[in-house]
Amino acid sequence: MANSSKIALAKEMLESAEASLRSAKQILSELSSDSGKNEYAKIAANAGNITVNEENQKIIEGVFDGQKMMGPDGKEYSVPANYASKSKLIPGDILKLAISEDGSFIYKQIGPVERRRIIGTVTFDDGQYRVIADGKSYKVLLASVTYFKAEIGDRVTLIVPELEDSEWGAIENVLPKGVDESEIDLENL
Repeated sequence: MANSSKIALAKEMLESAEASLRSAKQILSELSSDSGKNEYAKIAANAGNITVNEENQKIIEGVFDGQKMMGPDGKEYSVPANYASKSKLIPGDILKLAISEDGSFIYKQIGPVERRRIIGTVTFDDGQYRVIADGKSYKVLLASVTYFKAEIGDRVTLIVPELEDSEWGAIENVLPKGVDESEIDLENL
């Protein structure tokens, strides 16, 4: 094995070890805090109103939390994972849910939060896909992983809230193998 390939392998192994350490620290941090309970209360407080429109649909405005919509009444509403993945929803996005008389649910994103993009590595831990980026472990939806055909170890661009700390992110794309990440302009993707 040539010296340059040994160096590349050693760098890759170090990056993997550092990512694993960051992930372990993040998991310990999550387990030792009750921030999740406070986060849900804050999300519900940002939710809108419940009304009925002229088509006799019940209209509920709520806030996406990474998996579901939190309504102003404190109730949780299931958001189809394929819709959340394809729409690249992230925590804090405002959604409108129309519930028809026949019981069908129609979601629409009406207020996206400010976003930022980061690059990270796809991992799988304790039954949950995650992306390790910027020293933090972000949960991602399984539907997002399968939609983009991401695999464990792939480098991805991840969308996260700009201003709020979040445990969830949305995969935007899988980076082709061999891409020089230092040349990627995340601001203009």
